[in-house]
Amino acid sequence: MDKRILLPTDFSRNALNAIRYALDLYANQTCDFYFLNAYQVSGYSIDSMMVPEPGERAYEMAKKESEAGFVKLMDILELHNDDPKHTYHTISTFNSLLYAIKTTIAKKDIDIVVMGTKGATGAEDVIFGTNTVDAMEKVTECPVLAIPDNVRFAAPKEIVFPTDFKTSFKRRELNYLLEIAKHHHAAIRVLHIAEKSELNREQLSNRELLQSILEDVDYSFHTLTDLGVQTGISAFIDSRGSDMIAFVNRKHSFLGSLFSRPLVKEMGYYSKIPVLTLHDVS
Repeated sequence: MDKRILLPTDFSRNALNAIRYALDLYANQTCDFYFLNAYQVSGYSIDSMMVPEPGERAYEMAKKESEAGFVKLMDILELHNDDPKHTYHTISTFNSLLYAIKTTIAKKDIDIVVMGTKGATGAEDVIFGTNTVDAMEKVTECPVLAIPDNVRFAAPKEIVFPTDFKTSFKRRELNYLLEIAKHHHAAIRVLHIAEKSELNREQLSNRELLQSILEDVDYSFHTLTDLGVQTGISAFIDSRGSDMIAFVNRKHSFLGSLFSRPLVKEMGYYSKIPVLTLHDVS
């Protein structure tokens, strides 16, 4: 089945890097790539009652700038990618990025969103920009894959999947994790940062369920003790040189509010490898 992949762009270097990563991640797969630029007009707020209308000078200038950005982007991508299985579409829209992403997902039946972690104005000490955090937390219709600025594509060989085993798993919510692992022959390393030495009955049951879901891929279970969640994940990734990390972003899990809290420098592993945010399908 063809993949439909949404690539938001503000024409920054970080956005271009994420686009290149996505094209390589889905190399030799039949894909429709939708490049989305949600432009705004200086001096106007998307949320206010006063918005410029099509035909007004400010609106038309912003639209023209967006379209010119796409001409330049397509020229760059022609040099990078000639995969005959890839089809490109461009979308320019006057809107907030989050609303534009959600609207495009609905209209184009998007499978996954791939975006950079920072925009054109991204400060060096900000690991994730506001737009990326919003997408990871609020785009629940499909997975979101965030690509750090300094990451160049290499086929993922190890994907870390942290869990506390406190909630049950559904095959549907892990589909994209499994697809990426199968396509690139990557191993999934299930990481448990243990609060107690033993799993309770419910946790053991959820572990068995996850084991059955992962049966068609290479996987293994790992446990770390006496470490905080962030420190443990970071230490595990650093020690193994893992290529990607995947979360199921549930509201009531130990990772549920991860992206709504300020992303501080101590969470530095996010700046090293791509982050795949999956969502609870219940």
